[in-house]
Amino acid sequence: MNDKLRWGILGTSKIARTWLIPAIQATSHSEVAALGSRSGEKARQEAEGFNINKYHNSYEALLEDPEIDVIYNPLPNHLHTQWSIEAIKAGKHILCEKPLGLDYGDAKRLVDTAAQYPEIKVMEAFMYRFHPQWQEVRQIIQSGKLGKVSSVYAVFSYFNNDPQNVRNMHTTGGGGLLDIGCYCVSVARYIFNEEPTEVFADIDVDLAFKVDRLALGALRFPSGRAQFRSSTQCHPSQRVVVAGEKGELVIPTPFYQEPGEPVALELVCNGNRDTVYLDSCNHYQAQVDAFAESIRTKRAVPTPLSDALANMQCLDALLRSHHTGAWVKLSSGE
Repeated sequence: MNDKLRWGILGTSKIARTWLIPAIQATSHSEVAALGSRSGEKARQEAEGFNINKYHNSYEALLEDPEIDVIYNPLPNHLHTQWSIEAIKAGKHILCEKPLGLDYGDAKRLVDTAAQYPEIKVMEAFMYRFHPQWQEVRQIIQSGKLGKVSSVYAVFSYFNNDPQNVRNMHTTGGGGLLDIGCYCVSVARYIFNEEPTEVFADIDVDLAFKVDRLALGALRFPSGRAQFRSSTQCHPSQRVVVAGEKGELVIPTPFYQEPGEPVALELVCNGNRDTVYLDSCNHYQAQVDAFAESIRTKRAVPTPLSDALANMQCLDALLRSHHTGAWVKLSSGE
C-alpha cells in the first residue's frame, strides 16, 4: 500500500462532489485516485474538475482497478448493499453512505459478506458522529450536570419536491425516514447508549411520489424516551434537545454542521443558562481521517457494523408500526 490511501468514488453524486471528494483531498493520508460512473462523460468532467488523474466508465472497472485501496459508495440507497458487497469481494475497503441497505435483511447481507473478509474495513458513513460536539455532549451527560437523562427530542427536515430527485423515488429507496429519519434514531441510541425496546411511528406518504414525506416517531428505551420528526417537505430544520432531572441541553446543529462555523451548545442547569462553545470542524474530513486511520493501523472502525444493523432494525420497526398502527417491540437480530 502507498503512503496515501487511494480512494475510488462510485458515481458522481452531489454528496461526493460537494463534501467527500474535497474532504478526502484535504487530508494528509488519503487521496482520490479515480472516479467510476456509468456515464464516462460525467466521470471525465468531474475528474477534470477535481484534478483527479483517472476515471472509469463503469463501476466494475473502478472496483477492478489495482491502484485503488478504498471505495466510497454514495450511490442511491437501493445500490448501497449490492456495490458495497462487490467492493468487498474485490478486496477494497468500503465507506458506504447511510443507510447500509434498504432494510435489515438487505444490510445483513452486506454485514455477513464483510464477516467473510475480516481484513477488509467496512463502515457506514454517519458523518455527524465524528463532530467533536458529540464527545462534548456525552461528557456533559456523564458529568451528571443534567441529572438522569429521561428524554431526547430530535428534528431533521428539508424541503424537496423535485420528482427527479432520488430521495423522492420509491424505486431507489427514497423517502425521509431512510434519508434523514435515520439520523434521529441514531442520535437517540447514541445519547441513551442503549437500544430501544419498542417503537411507534405515524408516517405521511406523498401519494404522487409513493415515499414518506413526514415521519413522527417515538422510541422507548430502558432508561428513557425519545421522540423525533423527520420530513422532506417541511422548512429546513435540525435540532436535538436532551432533558434530565437537573437540566436541559440543546444541540442547535446536531447533524449537519457547516465547515468553518463554530458550535454553540445551550446548557440550562438548575435555572442557570450557559453556552458551551466548540471550534469549527469539518465532520466529513474527520470521518475520512478516522476511517483511514483504522485501515492504516488495522484497528476496528470507529462505528461498527453492528451499530448500523441496530439502527436499521429500528427503522424497519418504525415502518411496521406505521402499517399496523401499533407499537412494535424490538429484539436483537430481528
